[in-house]
Amino acid sequence: MEDEKFIKDTKVLENRELNIWEALFPVFALVGMLAYNVFVYGDDSLSGSNQFILLLGAAVAAIVGMFNKVKFDTMIEEVANNIKSTTGAILILLMVGSLAGTWLISGIIPTMIYYGLQILNPTIFLAATVVICSVISVATGSSWTTSATVGIALIGIAEALGISVGMTAGAILSGAYFGDKMSPLSDTTNLAPAMAGTDLFTHIRYMTLTTVPTIAITIIVFIILGFTVEPSGTADTSAILASIDSAFNISPWLFAVPVLVIVLIVMKTSPLIALLLGTLLGAAAALIFQPEVVTAVSGYEHLSFEAAYVGLMNSITIDTSITTDNAQLNDLFSSGGMYGMLGTIWLIICAMVFGGIMDAIGALATISKALLNLFHTTFGLFASTVFSCITLNATASDQYLAIVVPGKMFAKAYRDKGLAPENLSRSLEDSGTVTSVLIPWNTCGAYHSGVLGVPVASYFVYAIFNYLSPFMTLFYAAFNIKIRQLADKATAQ
Repeated sequence: MEDEKFIKDTKVLENRELNIWEALFPVFALVGMLAYNVFVYGDDSLSGSNQFILLLGAAVAAIVGMFNKVKFDTMIEEVANNIKSTTGAILILLMVGSLAGTWLISGIIPTMIYYGLQILNPTIFLAATVVICSVISVATGSSWTTSATVGIALIGIAEALGISVGMTAGAILSGAYFGDKMSPLSDTTNLAPAMAGTDLFTHIRYMTLTTVPTIAITIIVFIILGFTVEPSGTADTSAILASIDSAFNISPWLFAVPVLVIVLIVMKTSPLIALLLGTLLGAAAALIFQPEVVTAVSGYEHLSFEAAYVGLMNSITIDTSITTDNAQLNDLFSSGGMYGMLGTIWLIICAMVFGGIMDAIGALATISKALLNLFHTTFGLFASTVFSCITLNATASDQYLAIVVPGKMFAKAYRDKGLAPENLSRSLEDSGTVTSVLIPWNTCGAYHSGVLGVPVASYFVYAIFNYLSPFMTLFYAAFNIKIRQLADKATAQ
């Protein structure tokens, strides 16, 4: 029912006086400005300049609209409707930030990492690397953090064992981006459904249809590759495990919290309720299992009611870091809380301003109509989405923009084809999120290559999950496998 309301609230306006080139001009201007901005700022473009560029793109669209007799008040009204439609997504992002904070100080995330590292075995090093990075990335919701912490350690282990660092980097990134796609803590996993018009957990459930087979194939390939290498040493993770054990009280009982949240998700509980309960249960687990950590986060000398309150509220709302005797783990054991989600929320709001004005001037309707005339089949629409995401990753050099811009452009085209919005959100992640790391000048490609010390050209062929994902979504579209229709959703609800 939420998706029906979204569709009702986000009607796309038509403007018969607007031609296709006028409709595309703001898009070309936006992509050009974003490309230059990322060139100048690099990774720092995510800190705010990209958001302002989206507003400049909106200004260009507004000028085009004025020349085509669209009132400024009409544009502002459509912007307001667009922002209103993302209210649920913004609240979910805030709850995701709060959950990440309590799951850190409760030891839930460290426990996942602790047991994940113990899967490591030299005889199946590459496949184990995929599994470990998958577990850690799902737990943290960040491929960047996974790469910069455990990824660096695994590269060091690979060098010690005499295993190709290119293969190892490919395995690290395959696992890291699996988690980046599937974790409810991931910003891209929240951004894609917000752009397409579906909810977080519907998006995640629908992504499993393409993502699980893709990661399974990836692991099988790395198992086969594992037989082609002969490790000459042993993988020693004892120092990392000891550091985790000294900083937290590790217990398998902590898995009860994420298991319960997963059960709630499977039972189709409202995302906000599931995340709120997960946050509160994480807070309770922190008091039971990690009282010393709560005290340290609070800044008090002894645990008291006030200290517990401050410690838990700090973890929920602001930056929280747990210091260990291992420098690599210090970056991993940090959370931005609700505050850490404000950058993504800022990006969503600015994207909605651009999308709202494009809606108001009739540009999205014109572009969508042209796309429907160009691609008469469902496969053609999926293919154009995949192509657009990869192209924006290469031109705008940023995975967030590769999700935001096609998400707003294609939403109406999918609805006109009678396709449920999760088809679009899944395609955005299958092509926008994962391929960013395959492009050397993209912020993700530059970051991971620099952090791991492995050139993109060296790991490209081994980042199997990343380049197989868009082909998997196209395979499903070509053979009409699990392509959900809007009518099917209404019947199911």
